[in-house]
Amino acid sequence: MSDKKLLILNSKQIQQKIDRIAYQVLEDNFDEKEILIAGILPRGNQVAQKLKAILDKIAPFSSKLLTIELEKQSSSLHAKTNFDVKECSNKVVILVDDVLNSGRTLAYGLGIFLDVPLKKLRTVVLIDRNHKSFPVTTDYAGIALSTVIKEHVDVILDVEGEEDAVYLR
Repeated sequence: MSDKKLLILNSKQIQQKIDRIAYQVLEDNFDEKEILIAGILPRGNQVAQKLKAILDKIAPFSSKLLTIELEKQSSSLHAKTNFDVKECSNKVVILVDDVLNSGRTLAYGLGIFLDVPLKKLRTVVLIDRNHKSFPVTTDYAGIALSTVIKEHVDVILDVEGEEDAVYLR
């Protein structure tokens, strides 16, 4: 892989994308009393935290942050959560990740909720790379990025000493 990095989004642009997504989530759920925001560790959870912070300021509903840890390289669903999935019954769940590449991570994230009667399930990604191997789409994306499969997207969020950024290398 090349050491050359191309800046795709700077800190201000990332914030603008997350702000826009927050308003879209608000519009889609305006009549709700509470929504659940499920962030996939590590960076999906960071995006989820930023999204929740904005929604807490602008939305009439409350939001609760849930954390999902997946074994992304596994051939089957192995997940740890900081919540009982049954708590999500008849509620709106927003599943959040940083980058949608093949769709495996989001598919596994969706799998957690298959046996729960949800009111609504929506997906959020900061970057949609359009290389799906799984039939997964996003409801809200910060940016759709056409890349070649050999390229890599680096999302830098909340790293001490570094400004939030998205790079293509």
